[in-house]
Amino acid sequence: MTIYPSKTVVDARGNSIDIVDWDTPHTVRAAIIPQRSGKAELPGQLAINVVRLLCRADIPNVTLQSRVVWDGRHWDIAAPPALHTGTRATRHWSIDIRERPGGD
Repeated sequence: MTIYPSKTVVDARGNSIDIVDWDTPHTVRAAIIPQRSGKAELPGQLAINVVRLLCRADIPNVTLQSRVVWDGRHWDIAAPPALHTGTRATRHWSIDIRERPGGD
């Protein structure tokens, strides 16, 4: 699983915006916990898969604009990531991710 963090850039109008930083991927091991899913029953409907991943806490800049690539498919961050602090052994990110339509 690869997590692409976000970075802040200045657009043509001088606004600071957050975008995916494709240049600094972080390959991680993670625990995957299914959260919810919806099957597409008719043509034109979307299948929605949301899972929670638990991974190490030393990944910087994990925000809603970050992206996850898992199993060859692209996933968006579905909710603000939660950093759980504690001892070094128990510190981790809890991130809900939603599969992008079409997987890319």
